[in-house]
Amino acid sequence: MKLTGRFFVLIFMLACSSKKSEPLDPAYFQEIEQWHKQRVETLRGPNGWLNIAGLFWLKPGINSFGSGQDNDLVYPPAFAAEHAGYFLLENDKVKQVISGEVVISSSGLPVKELMVYHPDSIQQPVLEYGALQWFVINRDSRYGVRLRDLKNPALEAFTGVERFPVDPAWKVIAHWEKTEGRTIPITNILGQTTDQPSPGALVLTVNGKEFRLDALDEGGDELFMIFGDATNTKETYGAGRYLYVPKPDSLNQVIVDFNKAQNPPCAFTDFATCPLPPIQNVMDIEIRAGEKDYHHR
Repeated sequence: MKLTGRFFVLIFMLACSSKKSEPLDPAYFQEIEQWHKQRVETLRGPNGWLNIAGLFWLKPGINSFGSGQDNDLVYPPAFAAEHAGYFLLENDKVKQVISGEVVISSSGLPVKELMVYHPDSIQQPVLEYGALQWFVINRDSRYGVRLRDLKNPALEAFTGVERFPVDPAWKVIAHWEKTEGRTIPITNILGQTTDQPSPGALVLTVNGKEFRLDALDEGGDELFMIFGDATNTKETYGAGRYLYVPKPDSLNQVIVDFNKAQNPPCAFTDFATCPLPPIQNVMDIEIRAGEKDYHHR
């Protein structure tokens, strides 16, 4: 069989454009499998995204709630009271007032009136009724009530998250470029843009190409990175993925393991307010590692 020069050029280009896989260490494989198991357990858990059943934005003043269709916040039929009271949004604070005979609890104790959001509080109270739970969230100038249903059908429908094969070639070492007092604008799916603390950038080389990705500091033991790549809308979630990485070591190095790239909450529910990747974090290559898109609809 005679092979043309064009054929050899094509083979060469394909070889150069694809990232070579590395031998898979069983211990590393188990590490990623354990991480994924914990990730799935978190999604299924009481504080996971699979049980989110609603998000109600509050208007200034009184917002009635209950299962009746004439309420401002229409709760699901599992909530027995058609008219259970109201939320009062006033001066960036939210108070919930409960009327009638319905018993609503917080921290195991029945309540009739409770400040459910205060800007000076670190943690907001959770209200409970049967399998339903709710709490107030703040997004810039907007306030909403996020509802959980611990018996949400999405929990039964969930069969796991498809992933790319585990490949140690996608575990790379980045150089940490520290910045002091810097913030970067982050836009969420609501179209709101806020400045978020960014203590530095991860400089890494993937497939022979250098990238500089800004990281966010959420106050924990890890850095948070929102990134996009050329697999988005095709094999992975269209609005990018999330990745948590350890903070830099004494040599200003950070391990970036794309095998732990995960879907944002918006892949699992319509009631999340996910931040989107900043333009500088959108990579023009395919990151074929981590979670693929989860179709919750």
